[in-house]
Amino acid sequence: MTQSKNKVVIFLGPPGAGKGTQAARLAQEHQLVQLSTGDILRDHVARGTALGQQAGPLMEAGQLVPDELLIALIRDRLADMEPVRVIFDGFPRTQAQAEALDLLLEELGAPVSAVPLLEVPDQVLIDRIVDRGRQAVAEGRAPRADDNEETARKRQQVYREQTQPLIDYYARRGHLYTVDGLGTPDEVYERILSGMH
Repeated sequence: MTQSKNKVVIFLGPPGAGKGTQAARLAQEHQLVQLSTGDILRDHVARGTALGQQAGPLMEAGQLVPDELLIALIRDRLADMEPVRVIFDGFPRTQAQAEALDLLLEELGAPVSAVPLLEVPDQVLIDRIVDRGRQAVAEGRAPRADDNEETARKRQQVYREQTQPLIDYYARRGHLYTVDGLGTPDEVYERILSGMH
């Protein structure tokens, strides 16, 4: 596998920061696969798979899914990808996950390229999440189980408690850069691109 063709971008930021929106655009414009463990997990929940049955109650309660389940999903998804050109959205969330992912990426010869950290004030995040749920209902779709204020606040707290060591980890490795997540999606996207090397 040619390392120069590999590209691994890890989006960090609290729930509602716009990671999914920005990752989708970056993926489309730079021929990367957007890998959202949240989307994969929600798909498993919707299909009623064994993994979905394990993960569903945890997700609804705003808790994180165990690392072993997530790492297995990632390993399976990346196993046949060559070159590895992927954006992680919502993973890793802990230093242990980051270390496990680094080991996997090392095996694949595809080290982390960049880690943009989207920063948005807490109340803006909660408003975005609640609005996302309302919009889904208005459009006749079922809202995500976690698109409500109580769960959003809990997810923010879990994020803050568990993710700071991850932020420190990627900062020490020289991959992390912060991005102001306020403004139009285009403005945020340009900030993300300007921080990549």
